[in-house]
Amino acid sequence: MMRKLILAVATLVASMSFAFAQVDVNKADAAALDGIKGIGPAKTKAILDERKKGEFKDWADLEQRVKGIGGKNAAKLSAAGLVVNGKAMEGAPAVASPASKTSKATKADKAGHAPSSGQ
Repeated sequence: MMRKLILAVATLVASMSFAFAQVDVNKADAAALDGIKGIGPAKTKAILDERKKGEFKDWADLEQRVKGIGGKNAAKLSAAGLVVNGKAMEGAPAVASPASKTSKATKADKAGHAPSSGQ
C-alpha cells in the first residue's frame, strides 16, 4: 500500500513539472507543438514546414514566416509556454510556474492573511 502511495505522489509531482515546461519552436516535435494552447494541427504543420527551410531566428521571424501568428497571437503562445531559441516573447506574460504560485501564497501568509477554514 505504501509503495502505491509513493508511486502516485511521484507521478503527480513529475506530471506537474511537465505541465510548466517550455517548448522551443526550433526543437519541438509535432506532439509538443500541439500541446501548446493555441496551436492546432494546421498551425503545427505550418511551423514544421517553415522550420524545414531554416530555424526561426527570433519571434519576429516566426511571426513573419508563419501565417496566422501575429503580435497578439505570439504573445498568447509565449504565455502558454512557446519559446524561440529559449526566449519568451518580450512583453508577453511569463509562464506560471509552481514556484510563483508558492511565493504568492507565502506573501499572503506574511501579510497576515490566514487561509479560511470554510466555517
